[in-house]
Amino acid sequence: MSTEAGRKASITSYRDLIVWQKAMDLVAKSYELTKYLPPGETYGLAMQIQRAAVSIPANIAEGYGRHHLGDYLHHVSVANGSLKELETHFLIAVRLEYLGKDRCEQIMKLTDEIGRMLAALAQGLRKRLPNAKSDGRT
Repeated sequence: MSTEAGRKASITSYRDLIVWQKAMDLVAKSYELTKYLPPGETYGLAMQIQRAAVSIPANIAEGYGRHHLGDYLHHVSVANGSLKELETHFLIAVRLEYLGKDRCEQIMKLTDEIGRMLAALAQGLRKRLPNAKSDGRT
């Protein structure tokens, strides 16, 4: 059995996907960082960060559970959009001086890694999708 075949055989649930696991870590880190935002941002930026973060693993899981590859690809794309939204929220928090750059450095590295993983997942799904058209984005 090849290594690739072994990896595919071992994935029996979305919970087995490394990208989903890392996205779950991102949710926990995002919630942790929102504790440092001013109290006045509880229903503003903090809530937006939490919503965007939760959307990433949720869409990966929902897509995995769909019966059509096109639906899965769509949900991976939505997860990627939420990832970019989350990055933007953290950049806003830094720009407004709610969070220091050093505090956000680790989370931005994690978002970069997850972004690469989502791009690879989308590319793999596109290859399996008959007659798929791509605009080069995930």
